[in-house]
Order: sequence, then C-alpha cells, then structure tokens
Amino acid sequence: MAVAAMLAFGAASVRAQETAQADKDKALAYLESTKKGVLDATKGLSEAQWNFKAAPDKWPVAECVEHIAAAEDFIRGMAVDKVMKARAAPDRDTAKIDAGIMAMIPDRSQKAQAPDELKPTNRFGSPEGSLKNFVESRTATENFLKETPNLRAHAVESPLGGAKLDTYEWVLFISAHSQRHTKQIEEVKANENFPKK
Repeated sequence: MAVAAMLAFGAASVRAQETAQADKDKALAYLESTKKGVLDATKGLSEAQWNFKAAPDKWPVAECVEHIAAAEDFIRGMAVDKVMKARAAPDRDTAKIDAGIMAMIPDRSQKAQAPDELKPTNRFGSPEGSLKNFVESRTATENFLKETPNLRAHAVESPLGGAKLDTYEWVLFISAHSQRHTKQIEEVKANENFPKK
C-alpha cells in the first residue's frame, strides 16, 4: 500500500513538472510572439513616423515603445523583488487567471492611465535606445522564466479586480502589456495623417 501511494505521488510529481514546463513553454512562446510584434510594428520607421502624434494628448510610436521597455523592467523587477518573496497563495484558479490576463490586458477598449513612473520621459535617449532596452529586457524576462523554479508559489494583489497574481502570471502580464501597446502603435500608424515616410 505504501509503495502504491509512493508511486502515485511520484506520478503526480512528474505530471506537475510536465505542467510547469508546459506553462513555461506557453509563456515563452507568448514572450517571443509579442517581442516580434513590437519589432515588426516599428521596423523601418522614419523620424517623422516615430514622432507623429495623432492628437496632442496621444503618445507617438516612440513613446509607446519607451513605455513598453520601461514597463518590462519595472514589472519583472517587481516579480523578482516582491512577488517571489510574498506569501503563498493557494487555492487560486490559475487557468482562469492566466486566460484573463491574456484576454483583458491587450484589450484596448478599456483605457488605462500609465503610472507616473512609467510615463514616457525619453529615458532611453531615442526610439532606437528604447528598442535596444526592450530587446535586452525581454531576453532577461525570458531567462528569468526559464531559470526560475516555483513561479506559482507566491502571489500579490494585482490591478485585475483584486485577483492575486503569481510570478508566472506577472510574466504573462509583461507579454500582454507589450501586445496592448503594439496595438496602440498600429492605431497610430493607421491614422490618416501618419507620415508616408
């Protein structure tokens, strides 16, 4: 009986590892696809295109990319410094929360104001500097995802209606956030007054 229980426990542990790897593979693919989205949306833009504003209160492409890069650093830093050290948060419907992040964050029908620390200030010196920082930061996020165990072990309050997010879900949040602002970039480029070159 004890042997059967140990075998069952071992099988459950293997399944848990497989699920964790499947989660990591899913998040890594999402990070890669949203990185490609940012790079494709900004490829070959002229200075006029980078800096075109559809309205005085709208961000140009350059500010969208700066915000994406700054937010990636900020959110990953929070995940490392706060979430990984937070209390355990058992009994959460992680599949539902994961799906909610991937559906709600990229949804541009719900407007949100960036916190002051993530508003564009030309902190990277140029659009190219923002892109460079973004690519380096995304590599750091991918490495963090690949190398860090127990991404589901801790969770903190989030802006998603009080749901607690674990570290894995904050990685999904990073990716979804860049997807959201890639949509914003495409909106800027679709403006009838967007420079042709």
